[in-house]
Amino acid sequence: SGGHYKPPHCFPRYKSAILVAYRNQEKYLRHLLYYIHPFLQRQQLSYTIYLIQQVGTGSFNRAKLLNVGVREAMKDEEWDCLVLHDIDLVPENDYNLYICDEYYPKHMASAMDKFQYTLPYESFIGGVCALTPEHYMKMNGFPNTYWGDGGENDDIATRIHLAGMKIVRTSPHLGRYRVMDYNEETEIPDPWRRPPYQHNTRKTWKADGMNTLQFRLLSRTKHPLYTKITVD
Repeated sequence: SGGHYKPPHCFPRYKSAILVAYRNQEKYLRHLLYYIHPFLQRQQLSYTIYLIQQVGTGSFNRAKLLNVGVREAMKDEEWDCLVLHDIDLVPENDYNLYICDEYYPKHMASAMDKFQYTLPYESFIGGVCALTPEHYMKMNGFPNTYWGDGGENDDIATRIHLAGMKIVRTSPHLGRYRVMDYNEETEIPDPWRRPPYQHNTRKTWKADGMNTLQFRLLSRTKHPLYTKITVD
């Protein structure tokens, strides 16, 4: 219920919140849920899957939705790890543990089939990444101001460095992911193409993030395999 699970026969060592930004991608959602629940249960984690849904027909804002998800998830539990997960990726290797690095933000999708299992560019942090709540707040979360242009990944990578941290990566033989492609007609930016960099992150990161997050919570419902948070 609500996408929450904890192992019945042992005490879990880690509690991870899986946060997925969402809008009208039913096929992707079904595919992800089908694979991710058994995958996480084999790792004997305590976890909840949160779907953060944006209403309306305006431009999609993935980064702000993930900020909302973090804020709402932290009301439920003192999570050890926040796993920020694109809806169109499924992990290929059971040993890719959905837990955080103790010291630094971790990029988990280090090898995707779409890129012949290499990084598209050196600072890429898209797809799946894992941060502790402390990491997330130290970098002031994600920017709220990226509407539909898909440039937030570079902003996030810059924030991590400005906050005095670095990006660690899951080794490529573990961080293997398959990219699902249903060619749905949804206005979601292509995260694989490096977009033009328009924001001055060095000037904006302390004034645009979790400390300036504003949204209207419309509903919070528990579904059989996930908790859905709907926001305006």
